[in-house]
Amino acid sequence: MGQRGVALLIICLASTIGSANFFNSKSTANPLFPGDGPKIPLGLVEIVWPDDNEYTPDKAELGWLLFFDKRLSSDGSVSCASCHAPDHAFGDGAPVSTGIGRQNGGRSAPTVINRAYGLLQFWDGRASSLEAQAKGPIANPIEMTTEKDAAKAHATCIERLREVKEYRKRFKSVFGTEDFTIDHVAKAIATFERMVISGNSAYDKYKAGDKSAMSENQVRGMKVFFSNNARCDSCHDGAAFTTNQFANIGIGMDKPNPDLGRYNVTKAEADKGAFKTPGLRDIARAAPYMHDGSLKTLEEVVEHYDKGGTKNPWLHQDIRPLKLTKGEKADLVAFLHALNGEGWQQFKAPTYTPK
Repeated sequence: MGQRGVALLIICLASTIGSANFFNSKSTANPLFPGDGPKIPLGLVEIVWPDDNEYTPDKAELGWLLFFDKRLSSDGSVSCASCHAPDHAFGDGAPVSTGIGRQNGGRSAPTVINRAYGLLQFWDGRASSLEAQAKGPIANPIEMTTEKDAAKAHATCIERLREVKEYRKRFKSVFGTEDFTIDHVAKAIATFERMVISGNSAYDKYKAGDKSAMSENQVRGMKVFFSNNARCDSCHDGAAFTTNQFANIGIGMDKPNPDLGRYNVTKAEADKGAFKTPGLRDIARAAPYMHDGSLKTLEEVVEHYDKGGTKNPWLHQDIRPLKLTKGEKADLVAFLHALNGEGWQQFKAPTYTPK
């Protein structure tokens, strides 16, 4: 083969590796899941993998397949990706999520992006890990099952998955057994979810020294964000722009029977109406906002904070009228767009279904 032929072959191979069609059941080395784990984008920190669920590429790939597989639901209509879709920045773009039987849930689906850096999961923090979170929807009769009993829901899900020859082979390879359990399923899904990260944003590049990475209004918005007045970073701090704490900012608290959020888990009076502080990376791609999806735009979010939230007895102590100018509000929204990053976009749905 001449030099021209070799060059064409290299181009063809590169094109194949870069396309979704490369990721099929016959692949032996999926470039989405490198042996040494994900490459950490600028602005993020290394992922801390659980001692009992360390990263392997085969486990991450298995979790990827399961995440998009509707057979996890009783009637084959809902997958994890139904509410956490790549096209919606791993949310679903709806005020509240829709589950099995077209049932509406009570809360908006939070994004999976950068949950590797999170602690407690769900809006109310009822799951202590991504592994625990992954098991929740499979046993929820509004989300993925027709069973009323959680143990039965998990058991029937496993029965369905064990009927799939490729899954039996993959679980055998990853966990050493074809008699896999719901805990194995959860560990695989959680491993994939920890790969869904976002960094290398315009803000990260700016902080790294590229002063052309952000526009003038984004720079002004950054100053508002970190100012002693707005103090957005008092809750949205760190690499993922969240302290992973819970706060009552008044959303829904003016309704007759408000969702009390964290209180439903802890029964602590101070937790009434408190919800987990979301990370802000790629927030401009994650509308609508808040646990009930009641705010449609970032402009509405800024207005909510600027007015001092919605008054109620449990309002967080830092929520107060900010009295921002029209220009400051616009600049703040512009800065939030500068937090759009890279990394998670590579994880599209598999182009095949395990058989």
